[in-house]
Amino acid sequence: MARVLVVQHVAGEGLGHFADWLPAAGLDVHPIHPYLGHRVPAVVEGDALIVLGGPMAAYDDTAAPWLPAVRDLLAGAVEDGVPTLGVCLGAQLLAIACGGTVESPGSSGPEIGLATVDVTAEDELFTPGPMPVVAWHHDGVSALPPEAVVCASNAAYVNQAFRIGESAWGLQFHVETTLDMIRDWVGIAHADLLADGFAPADIVGDVRAAESALVAAGHRLATRFAAVVTG
Repeated sequence: MARVLVVQHVAGEGLGHFADWLPAAGLDVHPIHPYLGHRVPAVVEGDALIVLGGPMAAYDDTAAPWLPAVRDLLAGAVEDGVPTLGVCLGAQLLAIACGGTVESPGSSGPEIGLATVDVTAEDELFTPGPMPVVAWHHDGVSALPPEAVVCASNAAYVNQAFRIGESAWGLQFHVETTLDMIRDWVGIAHADLLADGFAPADIVGDVRAAESALVAAGHRLATRFAAVVTG
């Protein structure tokens, strides 16, 4: 099986559905946890790279001192043509690593809960049209790297998904989240959500109501990424 290196930034933002979908599609998943002291390698040790989300900002090297190594890892992966997927924080780190910029906080404010993005590109991962996703971010990619192509947008943030080269993608949104993960995130951020004008119970309810569509869209994207890796 093809080996995928996964960088996980915090305990609560793990692989989610990817833990089932990716092995079923032929990928051998190997997470590392730098917040527990795991070493971030200088180059991808395997056939692909996935960098997950996290609550820290993409420039917050003091709170997360492994971030420079992750940005270097992403830059090297893109240069070497290693299939790469950045999710939320991972997408922001990918953009910075390749010459883009991230706005912190984003000009449109926080985007939390069930959302829809308009897929405008057609490539190995995407088919044009509306796509249901889970959003959970305060920052946004304000300028893409020079060679990047926008894959999906919405009214809140233009750069919701992008591709760099032939085999690296950044997703500002989440496709891997389970309903249990959303419940946990809402519990952790309950006070902040209320302060930002969100109704925590509605966030969970909206995701629950759209769960079948979210799972179908996420599974399709994960399977397509696995095909890039194994193909």
